[in-house]
Amino acid sequence: MNSALPLDMFVEDRAHEHFIRALVARLAAEEKKDVDIRVRSATGGHGKAISEFKMYQALLDKKGLSAPALIVVAIDANCSKPTAKRKEILDIVPPARRAAVVVACPDPHVERWYMADIASFGRIVGASPRIKQKKCVRDYYKTALANAITRAGHPLTLGGLEFAEELAQGMNLYDSGKVDRAFASFIQDLRSALRRL
Repeated sequence: MNSALPLDMFVEDRAHEHFIRALVARLAAEEKKDVDIRVRSATGGHGKAISEFKMYQALLDKKGLSAPALIVVAIDANCSKPTAKRKEILDIVPPARRAAVVVACPDPHVERWYMADIASFGRIVGASPRIKQKKCVRDYYKTALANAITRAGHPLTLGGLEFAEELAQGMNLYDSGKVDRAFASFIQDLRSALRRL
C-alpha cells in the first residue's frame, strides 16, 4: 500500500506539466514529504484546465470522494496580472478546500520560468537564452527557449520539455524568485502548503 500523500495537478499543457511537476517533486523532497503526483489535466489550454478542475471539484463534493492532500493548479497569466489569474482559480474553490490548493501563474508564460535562472540554464543546456525582461509577446519565451537549445547544439525534439526536469532540479530558486515575483510566490506558497501536511 502506497503511503505517499496524494497531490493532484491541473495544468494547461505539457510545458506546465513537465516543469511544474519537477518543481513540486523537488520541493516535496526538500521538505521531506513523500507525495504521489497525479496529473489530472495537462492538455487543451487554460479553459480546459479550469473546466476540468471545476468538474473534479464537483465530483469530490457529490461523490464524497476523499480529497488529495494538495491540489496544484497552473495557468499562464497571459499578460494579465498573476494575482487576477490566481483569484480566478481560488474563486471557484470552496472555502474549506482553499488551504489545500496551490496556484501557479507564470507571467506571462511558463517558458519564462524555464529560463528564470540564466546561469543554471546556461550550465544545464549549454547556451544562455537571449531574452529581454518581461516581454509580453505571444510565443516570445517559447521561441527564446527553442533558440537557446538549438544554439547549444541540441536537436529541438520537444521544444524545451526535454530539459524541464533538469532545469527545475538545478535552478537556484532564490535567484529565480528575484527575477520573477510570480515564480517566488508559487515556490513560497507550495513550500508552506507542504510544511502544513
